[in-house]
Amino acid sequence: MMASLVRPVRPRAGGGPPLPLVAGVAAALAVAAVVVPLIVAGGDAYPSPFGDAGVLAAYVGAHPDALRVTALLQFAASVPLAVLTASVVARLHALGVRAAGAMIALVGGVAAATAAAVSACAQWALSRLPETSGEALPGLVRDVAFAAGGPWYVVGSGLLLAGIAVTAAYYGLLPRVLWITGVALAVVSELATFVFVAPVAAYLIPVGRFGGLAWLVLVAVRLPRDRHGSRR
Repeated sequence: MMASLVRPVRPRAGGGPPLPLVAGVAAALAVAAVVVPLIVAGGDAYPSPFGDAGVLAAYVGAHPDALRVTALLQFAASVPLAVLTASVVARLHALGVRAAGAMIALVGGVAAATAAAVSACAQWALSRLPETSGEALPGLVRDVAFAAGGPWYVVGSGLLLAGIAVTAAYYGLLPRVLWITGVALAVVSELATFVFVAPVAAYLIPVGRFGGLAWLVLVAVRLPRDRHGSRR
């Protein structure tokens, strides 16, 4: 008799943290990681990863606090990105998605969040280098921070965007213009890989990084909570 009173719990697509809030926090922290350190450094911009090593050494010696703020905000931004990735994939599964695209999005999001965390740790290590380090060691740590926060991050983010966009197109979960934009941003992000052999490709990194974050915010708002909100 007691067993008959127990009702099975059915999963709901609307479970988990609110996607717009998590996406907004991730985007806000990513933007703050660029703007706040610039303010802390008194307007002095972080040197280009392809610039002179002496300029970098001078910046590190003059603005270690700005580097630490960068590390803090970048590391903080990696957390909501990981949460957003898991939440979006869970939403897709709850909507009946069983395609590989959802798992591709999961792998890409985890890769991007990991890259952001590694880049943040490298930035923190850069801020702690002694003045007697010379120019070679700061340049090496800077390159690791750039490789992780640049091409590694946007390539992972591109997989996240592609997995969501293609899956949403097939299942009719997002407006046409939105999923097409996601595919375009994913392509731009993957092309950023060429920065390893062609520095001019570095211009694709901010497009993939911040364009992808803006797209994820829109997806968090438009992704339906149940099958009745889908187009197919």
